[in-house]
Amino acid sequence: MMDYSKVLNPAVCEIKPSGIRKFFDIAATMNDVISLGVGEPDFETPWKIRKAGISSLERGKTKYTSNSGLIALRKEISNYLYRKCNVSYEPESEILISVGGSEAIDAAIRAVVSAKDEVIIPEPSYVCYEPITTLAGGVPVVIETKAEDDFKLTKKQLLSAITDKTKALILPYPCNPTGAIMEKEDLEEIASVLRDKNILVISDEIYAELTFGGKKHVSIASIEGMKDKTVIVNGFSKTFSMTGWRLGYAAGPKEIIKQMTKIHQFAIMCAPTTSQYAAVEALKNCEEDVLSMLKEYDRRRKLMVSTFNEIGLTCREPKGAFYAFPSISSSGLSSDEFCERLLKEKHVALVPGTAFGKGGEGFIRASYCYSPEHIIEALKRTKEFLDTL
Repeated sequence: MMDYSKVLNPAVCEIKPSGIRKFFDIAATMNDVISLGVGEPDFETPWKIRKAGISSLERGKTKYTSNSGLIALRKEISNYLYRKCNVSYEPESEILISVGGSEAIDAAIRAVVSAKDEVIIPEPSYVCYEPITTLAGGVPVVIETKAEDDFKLTKKQLLSAITDKTKALILPYPCNPTGAIMEKEDLEEIASVLRDKNILVISDEIYAELTFGGKKHVSIASIEGMKDKTVIVNGFSKTFSMTGWRLGYAAGPKEIIKQMTKIHQFAIMCAPTTSQYAAVEALKNCEEDVLSMLKEYDRRRKLMVSTFNEIGLTCREPKGAFYAFPSISSSGLSSDEFCERLLKEKHVALVPGTAFGKGGEGFIRASYCYSPEHIIEALKRTKEFLDTL
């Protein structure tokens, strides 16, 4: 009989499954569950994008593309990054099309991290950075960002985390789950620490278009002296409501992109061809669709934040992404206890802050990429739950 303990990779076995999924596995067995947990836009992919994908299929555009992706798409990404971030990238050598942003993060980490190298990860943040670093043989070095700093990474925190083993810094802003953003002056402080160091910044900018209150996203690659130290990771899932199309990209120094492309070449070959043709249309002709979705997210954001505060869960204003991150300290429950009881007693699914790192204890994540009616009902039940405590 097979002894799988002698076959499986111990590093993989020790990784905990995503804390985001736990509550949805439970919810799937229950009736009448209303969820604010999944970070997936409820809008359909704009018709112009779908039409471009359909047209590519009708024209028989179903073959492999180059490993790096369609040159037409890489040119549009180059134009987009110059237009939005004021940073220039060569389409031929400094841009790689990936299967979602997550693959680009994985390839970037694997391209630079060797055994025992350290990767600095501000948390609470998206769940993939730590396990990917571990699988690459690296050592995650977690910085717990603070509510009183609006969950921004500070210069002081970064300085205290850097050692002679530091290889990379993950910069996850706008941030899932906190909704925090880093403004230009914040990034200048971070850049002042890194300019004279051989530390790569992997800047996860998947929510770059989703900023509110007149705060436009600033990429650290646009800060003086940082372009050649930064790999920008972005994609089409959140901005264009294209989650199922599985398309992302990385832009950075050609020396890094070349190595990332080799990893991509052997693990993936190329990103989905149909999705790439659709993405060309998204970047060329869908600015108005993005602005329309952003306006609606802003309306839902204000509704959610004000309601959380009204029912007694202190909620700071999220300035980016589409998540609120209220404190549940007034409940007297841990994040896990709060979410488990809310799900069982009121059939509302939220995500405990601890799913995004230890620094998330005392908080929960709620997504406002749901309809206002959906949000109102979920928070009505949450108030009823709080009233029973």
